[in-house]
Amino acid sequence: MAAMSLTEFSGNGSGPTRVVITGIGAITPLGLTVDELWAGLIAGQSGIGYITRFDPKDVGVKFVGEVKGFDPRNYMDRKEARRTDPYIQYAIAAAAEAIQDSALDFEAEDPVRMGAIIASGIGGLYTTLKNVDIINAKGYRRVSPFMIPNMLVDSAAGSLAIKYGLHGPNHSVVSACASGTSATGEAFELIRRGDADVMVVGGSEAAVLPITVAGFDVMGALSRRNDDPTGACRPFDADRDGFVMSEGAAVLVLERLEHALARNAHIHAEIIGYGSSADAFHMAAPHAEGRGAVDAIRMALRKAADYGVQPEQIDYINAHGTATRLNDKGETLAIKQVLGEHAYNVSISSTKSMLGHLLGGAGAVETIICAKTIQEGVIPPTINLENPDPECDLNYTPLTAKKATVDVTLSNSFGFGGHNACIMLRRYGQNGNAG
Repeated sequence: MAAMSLTEFSGNGSGPTRVVITGIGAITPLGLTVDELWAGLIAGQSGIGYITRFDPKDVGVKFVGEVKGFDPRNYMDRKEARRTDPYIQYAIAAAAEAIQDSALDFEAEDPVRMGAIIASGIGGLYTTLKNVDIINAKGYRRVSPFMIPNMLVDSAAGSLAIKYGLHGPNHSVVSACASGTSATGEAFELIRRGDADVMVVGGSEAAVLPITVAGFDVMGALSRRNDDPTGACRPFDADRDGFVMSEGAAVLVLERLEHALARNAHIHAEIIGYGSSADAFHMAAPHAEGRGAVDAIRMALRKAADYGVQPEQIDYINAHGTATRLNDKGETLAIKQVLGEHAYNVSISSTKSMLGHLLGGAGAVETIICAKTIQEGVIPPTINLENPDPECDLNYTPLTAKKATVDVTLSNSFGFGGHNACIMLRRYGQNGNAG
């Protein structure tokens, strides 16, 4: 099949159902809005710093990416804020921005045609541990009646359904650090198969806790650069020594194209491909040659071909890019296997170098970053890439952002357990055509 130009695909009803992004919201270590997130990324600013949530004296790693200045009372009343787990609070806050951005009028919508999928890799761990402490100190009968609803991974999606009256499909997705991408991709497929017109989707994580930091640390997964937190996450650098754990949430509003056009919605980008696979190799280590990553990317590309987009049209890849020894090498190999010589023409960056790793929220925020890259014509940098690894020899946009015309993007997410998820976006023209 010959590659179509982006303007040749008319979307006149003869092709597959088209799904677009009409709202975006984010709570991250770089700020409490998408605008703050984007400004920080383009400036090459790091959101990583020393831990303030607890005393890290007994933990080997002293730094993370914390959400700063967040007050849940700006998004809910004091009583609700007091009894709601932080991972749900972050999701509600990010969703509020995304829904406002989308300009949806819920009174004009069929609630059965609207749903939510909010992912989390860990869920309400803060609530769980708090109640374990209560049991140890005061006994079982003092456990909070709100513990179960707050610890469940699907509670963020349920909370949004209640808040906005979303009666359609509603659940969570858990695929470790691929969860945010999996949620967005599954919502894309759900709309494509005709089960909803609007989906509120994304990922949220609030697991900056001693047990989680310690757990990742003793695995050897985290950077140990305690003397240089902002320089610790070094994707594709020869001196990389692990990822940096962080927290936050990202939420997108997805719509069937005809639905968005009927209400004259602003369209950030169009989703054209989603792939999901398993390494079936190891619970913590990725396949050395990126086998599962290759499968997920190829699946996303197969669907993109239905929309007239071919591999050589990819302009930008937001890499999983965790700065672990195995991931960065394996991801590089996977990109080369799939794209061949075109791999050397694609601009790539790891925004985890600035944000850290939002775990279950990472894929959703990186999808938003891809949409902003298309809109703004600027590719975020991979900061701290000062000594490139010879085995990671692609164009990772080192140190500073660069201007570029970007029409098609790919975002990779890989997680413990061998979970892989990839999502593709393209530019959307307000005349109703892609391009």
